Amino acid sequence: MAHDEQGISLEMQQLMELLPHRYPFLLIDRIIAVRGDESCIGIKNVTVNEPFFQGHFPGRPVMPGVLLLEGMAQSAGAICVMSTGTNRPPQQVYFLTIDKAKFRRPVVPGDTVQYHMTRIAKRKTMWWYRGEARVNGELACEAKVGAMIAAI
Repeated sequence: MAHDEQGISLEMQQLMELLPHRYPFLLIDRIIAVRGDESCIGIKNVTVNEPFFQGHFPGRPVMPGVLLLEGMAQSAGAICVMSTGTNRPPQQVYFLTIDKAKFRRPVVPGDTVQYHMTRIAKRKTMWWYRGEARVNGELACEAKVGAMIAAI
């Protein structure tokens, strides 16, 4: 865990200690500007080598919107697990809700996605966040996501 002018940042090794996801389904490269479980910015560098680009779509690759939502959830999930103080991946993480998802622009190879996540509610082992996926400051996707961490 490192500190920068924006707060705590998490690099890949720490993410793999906090999340159960692994390549090719670990959809964030690092997290910056962590403020407890209140907010963070997840970073994903999108490359043409991503396995989903082979079929989505050949000759005109576009990152699937559902994977943008997953990147939001992984960004929020990492800071939720970190806030529990266990620093180890949970047994299970379950999506509870995905609400008001909107897709504004395609995400393509070469883009760097920033997942701006802000907590809107918390109850025991359940969290809800408002997320925005941004590329060069431009809104690509937005949604409200909720998840529950099962027994750790």
